[in-house]
Amino acid sequence: MKIGIIGAGRVAQAVGLLAARAGHQVMLSNSRGPETIRRVGQQIGCKVGTVDDVAAFGEMIVAAIHLQMSPAIPAAPLAGKIVLNPQNYFPHFGPVPALDSGELTTAEVLARLLPGSKVVKALNSILVEDVVPDARPTGAKDRRALPMAGDDADAKAGVATFLDQIGYVSYSPEIGQ
Repeated sequence: MKIGIIGAGRVAQAVGLLAARAGHQVMLSNSRGPETIRRVGQQIGCKVGTVDDVAAFGEMIVAAIHLQMSPAIPAAPLAGKIVLNPQNYFPHFGPVPALDSGELTTAEVLARLLPGSKVVKALNSILVEDVVPDARPTGAKDRRALPMAGDDADAKAGVATFLDQIGYVSYSPEIGQ
């Protein structure tokens, strides 16, 4: 599968590395342009491109940027695609009134910005330092389970498969698996 990652920080790099190791084609982007992350791409074993390149490339997109930067994600090219949302809210990067008031969750904020996408919340409950070292092969007895949530059953199944491929068991609280 083609995994497009919007962002090039620690979460993006960890997920990108695991996805590339699992045999996925991966493209990484950042807001400063691909020339600034070529070395990171070489270390991970993935392509680099612009955010628009990633949006066109990816069959599944990982929005690995600060939530406050999400308005920069192009909505139209992500219509119909699964967008994996590992974002947590860090108010010191700027307030988000809908979160501060409890009106919306982080996934709902992203879903409103990407109305045609299938947003699935996942990979937000693990420390970035643990993402790569805690990944385990399918069947390992010490495999870590990560929660996920979303409104689209097929999208959640796709994310569950992806998480399995990169080393994790997924858990969806609303369905108990």
